[in-house]
Amino acid sequence: MVKKYLSLILLFSLVLFLLCECRSNVTRKDSSGVYTIATLKGPSSMGMIKLIDSLNSGGPYNVKATILDEPMQVRKMMIDKTADFAILPTTMAAIIYNKGFGYKLVAVPVWGTLYLVGSDSTVKRWDDLRGRRVHVMARGMTPDELFRYLLRKNGIDPEKEITLDYSFPTHVDLANAVGAGRTELAVLSEPLASMVMKRNGSVRRIFSLNEEWAKFEGIPIAETAFMAKEEMLKNNRDITEKLLSSYEASTNWVNLYPDSAATLIVKYGILPDYESAFNAIPLSNLKFARAKDVKKEVNEYLSVFYRMNPDIVGGKVPDENFIYQ
Repeated sequence: MVKKYLSLILLFSLVLFLLCECRSNVTRKDSSGVYTIATLKGPSSMGMIKLIDSLNSGGPYNVKATILDEPMQVRKMMIDKTADFAILPTTMAAIIYNKGFGYKLVAVPVWGTLYLVGSDSTVKRWDDLRGRRVHVMARGMTPDELFRYLLRKNGIDPEKEITLDYSFPTHVDLANAVGAGRTELAVLSEPLASMVMKRNGSVRRIFSLNEEWAKFEGIPIAETAFMAKEEMLKNNRDITEKLLSSYEASTNWVNLYPDSAATLIVKYGILPDYESAFNAIPLSNLKFARAKDVKKEVNEYLSVFYRMNPDIVGGKVPDENFIYQ
């Protein structure tokens, strides 16, 4: 009788456990259905601004966008697994993949935003840079390595024939210095270049590094990566595909209606004023391309950086599984 009584208690306990577990699973699924995109102020969020506005207005799927100031902040979210989707420089995306953090490249939304700018009106050709001082943000980062590559391609030794100055450690610091007239030549990205030119009328664009790169490589710079967590690609492929389509549509809309896009860019604090936003849009090379359609461009871009400095891509060019098919 005691055994029978104990068996009934165990059976009741098991049923109660299963019921509670099922209820718990349902609760977790309902409460954890919001996915996060980690994006950056600048061209990355400019191209997706229509999508961001849609998400904030109660869009059709449970996705939110977190707009950050620096790529290292995006990287941290990826390492912490708090970003389901993320936008950051392609070289940094290669490092994330090579270190096994579980993300794949799904698209390239920005194609070259770097410019040589300055107030020195005597610089018109690459040869004019010999003996000059050019400020670049952070030695060994993408702008520095890219500029060094182009210097060599134009017959200038970056160690001997020009002075590369890293006094200003961030893009914002460098932009402020150029705007204040504390440096005559600098490598800046959009939209900061447009903002500096508005502030200081003597500053002009001298070279588009994207156009100079294309002269030698025959392809544009695959500068920015849109990454997705592998779990999303396996278990939520439908959401991923809808998001990719929406991001592409947003980019097309921004290019087609820069006036309306500029208004939204200011609304969400990406840039401080309408004029800078409007001027920066056509110069930011916003073009959404699925990663599987631009494998050649991505691989060649990363291969160039690998040959210059293997560490900038994580020690090796990523294998074929880097790109989402």
